[in-house]
Amino acid sequence: MAAANAPISMKEVLTLPSIGINPQHITFTNVTMESDKYICVRETSPQNSVVIVDMNMPMQPLRRPITADSALMNPNTRILALKAQLPGTTQDHLQIFNIELKAKIKSHQMPEQVVFWKWISPKLLGMVTQTTVYHWSIEGDSEPVKMFDRTANLANNQIINYKCDPSEKWLVLIGIAPGSAERPQLVKGNMQLFSVDQQRSQALEAHAASFAQFKVPGNENPSVLISFATKSFNSGQITSKLHVIELGAQPGKPAFSKKQADLFFPPDFADDFPVAMQISHKYSLIYVITKLGLLFVYDLETAAAVYRNRISPDPIFLTAEASSVGGFYAINRRGQVLLATVNEATIVPFVSGQLNNLELAVNLAKRGNLPGAENLVVQRFQELFAQTKYKEAAELAAESPQGLLRTPDTVAKFQSVPVQAGQTPPLLQYFGTLLTRGKLNAFESLELSRLVVNQNKKNLLENWEFDKILIYSKQVGYTPDYLFLLQTILRTDPQGAVNFALMMSQMEGGCPVDYNTITDLFLQRNLIREATAFLLDVLKPNLPEHGYLQTKVLEINLVTFPNVADAILANGMFSHYDRPRIAQLCEKAGLYMRALQHYTELPDIKRVIVNTHAIEPQSLVEFFGTLSREWALECMKDLLLVNLRGNLQIIVQTAKEYCEQLGVDACIKLFEQFKSYEGLYFFLGSYLSSSEDPDIHFKYIEAAAKTGQIKEVERVTRESNFYDAEKTKNFLMEAKLPDARPLINVCDRFGYVPDLTHYLYTNNMLRYIEGYVQKVNPGNAPLVVGQLLDDECPEDFIKGLILSVRSLLPVEPLVEECEKRNRLRLLTQFLEHLVSEGSQDVHVHNALGKIIIDSNNNPEHFLTTNPYYDSRVVGKYCEKRDPTLAVVAYRRGQCDDELINVTNKNSLFKLQARYVVERMDADLWEKVLNPENSFRRQLIDQVVSTALPESKSPEQVSAAVKAFMTADLPHELIELLEKIVLQNSAFSGNFNLQNLLILTAIKADPSRVMDYINRLDNFDGPAVGEVAVEAQLYEEAFAIFKKFNLNVQAVNVLLDNIRSIERAVEFAFRVEEDAVWSQVAKAQLREGLVSDAIESFIRADDSTQFLDVIRAAEDADVYHDLVRYLLMVRQKVKEPKVDSELIYAYAKIDRLGDIEEFILMPNVANLQNVGDRLYDDTLYEAAKIIYAFISNWAKLAITLVKLQQFQGAVDAARKANSAKTWKEVCFACVDAEEFRLAQICGLNIIVQVDDLEEVSEYYQNRGYFNELISLMESGLGLERAHMGIFTELGVLYARYRYEKLMEHIKLFSTRLNIPKLIRACDEQQHWKELTYLYIQYDEFDNAATTIMNHSPEAWDHMQFKDVAVKVANVELYYKAVHFYLQEHPDLINDLLNVLALRVDHTRVVDIMRKAGHLLLVKPYMVAVQSNNVSAVNEALNEIYVEEEDYERLRESIDMHDNFDQIGLAQKIEKHELLEMRRVAAYIYKKAGRWKQSIALSKKDNLYKDAMETASQSGDRELAEELLVYFIEQGKKECFASCLFVCYDLIRADVALELAWMNNMVDFAFPYLLQFVREYTGKVDELVKDRIEQQIEVKTKEKEEKDVIAQQNMYAQLLPLALPAPPMPGMGGGPSMGGGFAPPPPMGGMGMPPMPPFGMPPMGSY
Repeated sequence: MAAANAPISMKEVLTLPSIGINPQHITFTNVTMESDKYICVRETSPQNSVVIVDMNMPMQPLRRPITADSALMNPNTRILALKAQLPGTTQDHLQIFNIELKAKIKSHQMPEQVVFWKWISPKLLGMVTQTTVYHWSIEGDSEPVKMFDRTANLANNQIINYKCDPSEKWLVLIGIAPGSAERPQLVKGNMQLFSVDQQRSQALEAHAASFAQFKVPGNENPSVLISFATKSFNSGQITSKLHVIELGAQPGKPAFSKKQADLFFPPDFADDFPVAMQISHKYSLIYVITKLGLLFVYDLETAAAVYRNRISPDPIFLTAEASSVGGFYAINRRGQVLLATVNEATIVPFVSGQLNNLELAVNLAKRGNLPGAENLVVQRFQELFAQTKYKEAAELAAESPQGLLRTPDTVAKFQSVPVQAGQTPPLLQYFGTLLTRGKLNAFESLELSRLVVNQNKKNLLENWEFDKILIYSKQVGYTPDYLFLLQTILRTDPQGAVNFALMMSQMEGGCPVDYNTITDLFLQRNLIREATAFLLDVLKPNLPEHGYLQTKVLEINLVTFPNVADAILANGMFSHYDRPRIAQLCEKAGLYMRALQHYTELPDIKRVIVNTHAIEPQSLVEFFGTLSREWALECMKDLLLVNLRGNLQIIVQTAKEYCEQLGVDACIKLFEQFKSYEGLYFFLGSYLSSSEDPDIHFKYIEAAAKTGQIKEVERVTRESNFYDAEKTKNFLMEAKLPDARPLINVCDRFGYVPDLTHYLYTNNMLRYIEGYVQKVNPGNAPLVVGQLLDDECPEDFIKGLILSVRSLLPVEPLVEECEKRNRLRLLTQFLEHLVSEGSQDVHVHNALGKIIIDSNNNPEHFLTTNPYYDSRVVGKYCEKRDPTLAVVAYRRGQCDDELINVTNKNSLFKLQARYVVERMDADLWEKVLNPENSFRRQLIDQVVSTALPESKSPEQVSAAVKAFMTADLPHELIELLEKIVLQNSAFSGNFNLQNLLILTAIKADPSRVMDYINRLDNFDGPAVGEVAVEAQLYEEAFAIFKKFNLNVQAVNVLLDNIRSIERAVEFAFRVEEDAVWSQVAKAQLREGLVSDAIESFIRADDSTQFLDVIRAAEDADVYHDLVRYLLMVRQKVKEPKVDSELIYAYAKIDRLGDIEEFILMPNVANLQNVGDRLYDDTLYEAAKIIYAFISNWAKLAITLVKLQQFQGAVDAARKANSAKTWKEVCFACVDAEEFRLAQICGLNIIVQVDDLEEVSEYYQNRGYFNELISLMESGLGLERAHMGIFTELGVLYARYRYEKLMEHIKLFSTRLNIPKLIRACDEQQHWKELTYLYIQYDEFDNAATTIMNHSPEAWDHMQFKDVAVKVANVELYYKAVHFYLQEHPDLINDLLNVLALRVDHTRVVDIMRKAGHLLLVKPYMVAVQSNNVSAVNEALNEIYVEEEDYERLRESIDMHDNFDQIGLAQKIEKHELLEMRRVAAYIYKKAGRWKQSIALSKKDNLYKDAMETASQSGDRELAEELLVYFIEQGKKECFASCLFVCYDLIRADVALELAWMNNMVDFAFPYLLQFVREYTGKVDELVKDRIEQQIEVKTKEKEEKDVIAQQNMYAQLLPLALPAPPMPGMGGGPSMGGGFAPPPPMGGMGMPPMPPFGMPPMGSY
């Protein structure tokens, strides 16, 4: 079916990739579309964002950087719902944002994960978890409400949809799950239907579902329907169904009967399933959309199938209703957004024609007001009418699509039905039905007015609009007495009178009755409400000229209904009334607020405003906002003067609301003026949070204090940061509040603790002191204690206060406070108590230590045993009291700097030396031994004389020695060490000290080193020896190594430092150690003494350096010595390198027998590498032995070639069977002219395509062409012969043996590489063979070109014809024509006949014409003349003229008209042959040149031709001229013949005149008889038509007079209440045929009557 005729039209609205959406994000979890307004896409790369596409502006998407798991746009507004999982939990955080306001509406944290959610209405979100379904309203602060639990059939299902009906009483949840085991590819669908009223669920199988409302006939309330589609697999069968069921049937009302239909899936869609369902409420159609893009359309009422088609080639995963057009949107995986809509022009014809479902077509047309069912509706209406089913016919007419049946003809039909006694007239039934459906049109209103008048059916008027009366009056041009009409209606229907008055006010030209008069009519009958309603409506424009009426409506209501007046004023619809007058009336009516709004003078306002008892406070507050600052303050003063207590709240509220306009200072002064601290308290309380003014905060504290708001004073002093602390403190002290907490807050926050303590102590508020210290801020207890001490408070209270706090008390500041006042002993009990509790606080122990030191109670014991005090603090405390105690404290805490300072200051160097030695700290030693230390010498003396001799710790001695070394005191250190080490002290044999002594001597005095070496034995020989080497004391180092038997190090010193190989060799002979010989060998090797080095290595039995030895031996060419060394090495190691080098050495000294013997023995030599090395060094005989042994036939073959042993080389190559080897052996045999062996090799090469060309070039470059051809010919018979061999042989034949080429090509054409052979033939100019190859290769253009360019060799006519028809280049056709014209003109027609369907005939004719051989191709042109080509026609015509073949010429002219006709006629009109001139006349006739044709015929006396030409011309003048010519020539018979031939052209009067004047009446008489008979018949017909027309006109005039008389009768009966009768053409009864009546004839204007609108009257249906 063509897309244009399909009932459903599809359109691509948008593609998501075109607006920047990545295809990877176009999935069910990333894309949402809740309505036809927005699409929401969640992107996760390159960054997290949400894209919102407004369908009104799809190319301008809104992208926001938002991270979420899901995003939903509200169906109606720009509200975004977001869902994100909390990290590390299974909970979801939900948020709703207003994008336009950029504000968060609400949020909620779900305790379980939401697996699916959806907007089920603009105000409600549906959320589905693994077990439960919730609803969450976006209004208010409500949390999600649980609706129901999921049923078992939805367990482990993926939820794909959730919907509710419009009443939110029915809910449906849909999920999908993997298919059954028998058919897993068919997805299973499950549905849960839940009733909110019944709180019950039902589990069903379904893939898609949707709700709808449908009005069942006989039930005024719509029924709720659910439609669902399912596809299941049971017992090996697939069942696909659509169900439509009513939910909650209404008792006692007609119910919707259950419907079901089959879903027909094509075989290719056997595993497809529904994924979505949308119901068009506009057309009552069900759309079922499947995953693979199928669309099923069904009728909701009958479940009848309407349409099925595939709408998308890609899977569809999302749909949304397009309610405005009655269709839906669908999104597929490609990102296409498709819109499906009903094709209104074709759906009804489709259903009635294609589906042959007439009833459904009519219902669709009625529902959607669709075209296409006109004939069906009319036919159905006539059937109902014929069956006297007038009610059903009336309903059908009322609901007819596009008002098809609401015509005068329908009204006439109901009028024509006879009324049965006791029954409602059918016309009344019709109008009643129309009124229940909506409004009447103009014609129906007029007819109803007649019926109402005749039958007094006032109940119809209750449903009828009064504007019909006015329409009637306007149509008939009648002006009724509107005032009388209004009075009449007022008597019976006041509300109808209001409506009528309003209609009059809306008449064109203005209201016919003055508004004031109308108002007075209502007021005269005390219809205040109706008068008000009328005035409110007509005064809506709020015009200045209506000011009086505005005042009037307010006055009458202020007097009678003040509340109505108040409402009118509240609407603000009037602005031109008398405001002072209304203000006074408002005041009298007690509407003081309205009075205030209207008064403009301050005295009036002040008089009214004091009535606060009758004014709503909030309105009064708002009124103050309209006053100026001065007036507002004046009014506020008056209110406070009149009733301070009663009006204070209003004044406070006003001050709060308008503090910025009135000024905060002015408001404060106002309250202070009346000393209203309460007002000040309430006013400043609202302003305090936004103010940072210290004065405001202070005044608020002051007001709160004076009004007894102690808690608020306490709160503000605690929380505020802006009040003046000093001022507030002083105020609170002066106020002497019973509660001291506000003062405590101020003093504690701003550091007035001493003042607070003094105040509380002097006012005997000791309880608050204890409370402050214990509960508020124990950290300030030291300040409290200090102030109490200054105030001479009893120690018992202070001690008790301290003990009450205990561990919360900061000890350090407390001690400081007491110490400043020399009252430290006061804390003894407190400190001992803390120690007894296990306190390790350093400040506690510091204080306790100070007390013990002052009391001299065994302080040394405390200082040495207490682990918790701070040594620096206590030591500092002791310095002025007892320096030795300070040293004890500092030593305990390792306070180096303090101890050094106190000992230097008090000359306690012995204590200092002992401490430094015991400390063993490098930094401390560095400090005391610093040259800048003025006490260094005294310290060194004490260290040498006292500290070190007393020390028994080697570590202490070592540390001291190192310190001396670090301090760079070598001489002092040597003296010290000699004293310690050499003078039999406890450290004489100390290993470290001996090392240190020698090392120091090496550094400071090298002359003593050799002596120390000889005298000392317990030192580190290797380490000291290395140091000596570094210090370049080589002989001393040699002596040390030799003393400790370190022979290797000793010989290294001789070799590396002293550089004496002779002494080293001598030393090696003396010690005879392998390691020593090894070191000597290495040195000899470095010096190039290779033979000596090899000898030394052999003595050392050292095989480790074989790589270096091999390299050196090869460089020195001492292979005999190398063989001896390698034989030694082989006994120790199994290295491939060693065995390989041994073979190479044998080869170098030509010991081939040893090589054969060696390789037969077990070895690890890399024989392949050795063989390659021997080959590279041209040691071919040795290489031959190796390659033969390892069976490397390829290398053996090459080696044998080098040795000129070709037969062996071929045998080896055969064993190798390698292309490379074959080529090398082959090329060597060719060079040696061993062609037999070369051919053996070549046959194994040419079977490889890649190597064939190389072999061929090698032979050709050396001129061995015959041998190469012989090789290739031999290769043809090979089993592996390929195309390359055949092609190469062909190329060789083309170059060297031309006579064999064609035979070779024909035999092997299918096995040749034709392009390559074409190039070879082209180069060698073998044109016949080249043509044959082109034909075989389908290169017909090249073949034709070759034949024409080299015709002596290549041309063959039959072959060329075959080629010519196959060429692609059109130009070759014409080149072939030229070729044949020049070389083979006798065969040119044969060629052209073959090319006739391909060539341009015009061009061929031009070629032959230019060549002057046009006659040569006459057979060809005759054959192609049927194409009617101008050039061909003209050429043939020329030939026919030359040949005087007039028959062929005339035949050509008749059958082929595409040529220059006039030119040909002019050419032959003077031809000597008569028939040729006749042809010319014939041509002129065909060309429409009648005069020339007739003149030519007359010239040749061809009168018959002349008469026929005149008749065919249709030219009366030509015909009459021909008559005159015949008369002049005396041709009477021709004259008679011409009258009949030209009968239609010749006028009768002319014919009679000519006949009478020339005595030819007898010859004209037959013509006259015929003419008279014809015209007599015409007159008779006209007379008959005229009579019938007059009868018809008279009949219509009579009918019109009857209608007008009847209408005038109606007008007289009801002149005021009925519409005017129809205008001519606007009404009519049955006689009018349902169309517009024609206007009366327009007589007396010089024009005949005209038919109406240029067309006959229209018949009825």
